[in-house]
Amino acid sequence: MTPALRQEVADRAGRCCEYCQSQEVFSPQPFSAEHIVPRSRGGGTALENLAWACQGCNAHKYTKVEGWDAATGRMAPLFHPRMHRWRDHFTWSVDSTRVLGRTPTGRATVEALRLNREPLVNLRRVLYGSGLHPPKEPT
Repeated sequence: MTPALRQEVADRAGRCCEYCQSQEVFSPQPFSAEHIVPRSRGGGTALENLAWACQGCNAHKYTKVEGWDAATGRMAPLFHPRMHRWRDHFTWSVDSTRVLGRTPTGRATVEALRLNREPLVNLRRVLYGSGLHPPKEPT
């Protein structure tokens, strides 16, 4: 992956994790350009198959492309940032600390990637109180 491609992925995402919406500026760990369809499943290193991801989401996603949706009792495809819009599959809790799945894909992604990890919820609470969360969706 070239530095220019990595930069383009980060800029396109507004420097926010395309899964949990964490803002890179507040992260103690570097973000990465993640393969939406993993290379082990035939995904390539091309702009349309890359998402900007925090280390937690990237690690929990690993090579997954689907997850369990407890509401339907079925497997569902995980959120694909190039094919789906975040707001169609997720919403924020009333206090903006938790990501809530609105669809089978959203619910499966929340669980598989653990989008409401305790440190994230705590950070969102502080950032919300400071007027810095939730981030604006990239245009």
